[in-house]
Amino acid sequence: MEFEQLSALVLFAFVSTFTPGPNNLMLMTSGANVGYMRTLPHMSGVAFGFAFMVLIVGLGLSSVFTAYPITHTVLKYISLAYLVYLAAKIALSGRAKDVEDFKPMSFFGAASFQWVNPKGWSMALSSVTLYSNGGGWFELGIISVTFLLVNYPSGTFWILAGRELQRWLTNSFRVRAFNISMAVLLVGSTLPMI
Repeated sequence: MEFEQLSALVLFAFVSTFTPGPNNLMLMTSGANVGYMRTLPHMSGVAFGFAFMVLIVGLGLSSVFTAYPITHTVLKYISLAYLVYLAAKIALSGRAKDVEDFKPMSFFGAASFQWVNPKGWSMALSSVTLYSNGGGWFELGIISVTFLLVNYPSGTFWILAGRELQRWLTNSFRVRAFNISMAVLLVGSTLPMI
């Protein structure tokens, strides 16, 4: 991979991982509820799960969508249904009585979530299409590792933004308003990709 292409990939990875989407909104919500340390497994699941997804898409999973277009439609509806379910859980949750009541997403839960994340699919398909020139495992490895590494500063930013919101979330009305807002944004963030 040429330096110019690698530079463009890094820029694409930064822009696409820092912009709001389901992963970032859920990381921010978790950061607001339990802080940075308890959200680390969630963030790591996003980073490793997405890197693995890019690798699998690059190895040929994207050709399934070309050969069987209905699979893309089915995945969209499954993704939307799951995100609506997650949004409902967030919207209906109140203030945790203490930090132990909030259950942040686990490493494996976050890694698995990538497979129903519409923004994740869009990013994986775009990155493999734009930055892989048929260089096989090596190029796919570079793309995957780039996203793996870039997801950490991005996730950290969103978790810390959520943690800072803890100062504002001092009563049940504000917590409820925040949770409902995050639920609406979570569903809304998927609409352009569906």
